[in-house]
This record gives sequence, C-alpha cells and structure tokens, in this order.
Amino acid sequence: METIYIDSLFLLNLVIDYLLLLVSARVCGVVLKRRRYALAALIGALYAVGIYVPGLEWLSFPAVKLCLWLIMALAAFGGEEGVLRCGVVFAAVSAAFGGFIWALQLAGGRPAFDMRTLVLSFVLCYGLLRLVFGGKARLAEQKRIPVKLSFLGRECELMALVDTGNQLRDPISGKPVMVVSPHALSHLFAEHNALLDMDGVDMLRCADSIEELRGKFRLIPYSSVGGSGLLCAFQPDKAAAGERELEIMAAISKNAAGDGFQAII
Repeated sequence: METIYIDSLFLLNLVIDYLLLLVSARVCGVVLKRRRYALAALIGALYAVGIYVPGLEWLSFPAVKLCLWLIMALAAFGGEEGVLRCGVVFAAVSAAFGGFIWALQLAGGRPAFDMRTLVLSFVLCYGLLRLVFGGKARLAEQKRIPVKLSFLGRECELMALVDTGNQLRDPISGKPVMVVSPHALSHLFAEHNALLDMDGVDMLRCADSIEELRGKFRLIPYSSVGGSGLLCAFQPDKAAAGERELEIMAAISKNAAGDGFQAII
C-alpha cells in the first residue's frame, strides 16, 4: 500500500496546474490573468485531492474529468474571445504532460504514484513545452502588447497587435489611433453595447443622442487594401501599455480582431 500525503498532493497539483495554464495562455497570446489561473489551479488541486477521499471514487469517471476541464477552462479563460481555443490548448498541454509522466513511469517500471517522479516529470515536460511552444510564445509577445483602457469609469484589458504599418491618426488632434474589436469593448460600454454593432456614422449619430456619450466620439477616415471609409472613435479617459501611458484614440472596427489579439496599434 502506497502512502499519499494530501498536503503535498494538493500543493504540487496547485503549482503544476497553474504553470500549465500559464503556458497555455502564453501559447494563445492572450492577456495574462494570473489570479484567474490561480483560481482554476485551485479547482484542479481540490479535485486531485478529492479523488483519494473515500466515497468520492466517482470523481475519476471520464465524464467528471471532462466537466473539470470545462470548469477550469472557463475559470481561467472565460470571457476571452478565443476561450474555446485556449481551453483546447490547455487540454493538449495537460495531455502532453500526463503522457510524459506515464512514459517515464513505464520506463522506470513504477506505474504507481510517486512524488519525485511527478516533480521530475514536470521539470522535463515543462522544458520540452518551452522548446516546442516557446518560439511561438516569444513571437506572440514581440508582436502583441497588453493594453488597458479606461472610459466612463470602467476599465478593460485587451491584447493589441503591434503593426508598424498602422499610420492611422486623428486628423484633429494628430494622435495615433488604435483600432479595437467591438467585443473587447463590451465591458466599457455596458448598457450602450448596441452601439458596437453599428457602422461608424450610425454609431456617432446614436452616441450624440445619449447624454453620457455626447461629444465623446468623432469619425476618423481610413484607407486600406480592402477599401476606405469612416470609423467611429473615442478618446479613452486613460490608456496604458504596462506602466507606460499611451496618448491614443480608440476606433471601433469588426476587422480589428485576429489570432490572439483584439486590437491593432
């Protein structure tokens, strides 16, 4: 009979789940939300302990494991535009780690749970994951920056693609313009979310009819390979990339989102 120490099991799973979620987030190029990853890791650690509690053997059923994956994915990535993609990447990274443990145990002839084997497995597997995904993660970090916008007393965080070819500027103030996906701004606009589904001219007209928004929007002309037109833009109360404040306008466009980003700056 093998002795399992619940405290060690809980702590180790907490750390491993958190790091696997962090790796998954970096691979997907989303804004890192460490508290949410910690919450999801806590759920996973409690589950790992629960399996060994007498009477809770049903927790090891495949359907329950699938539900756990869904709960952890929503806890960590819920609200992200690519939540399904993030969840699938997390499942793939976790499966790779689990498979690595299984391979090590078979090679050593020790199929039972072993704490030292688990620690060694994580260190080696994490190194392999960094080799496989590290290049993509570093590339994503070089091309994308987290941006925080404040407007009307609310805040939102999004990942912006750095496009050196973006020459869009406000013709009145001369400020550079960041183009943002409507989905990323839903929290800022709250009860005025219906505006985000309109084109530039209609959005400006409706915004000027709302006292809270009157005078805060204007149209910015743009020209691209796909054509030209007018974007409705607003001046954020505050914009920052990390500790650096940004003097920018934010224009709204459904074409601003892509793989791992919700804005173009």
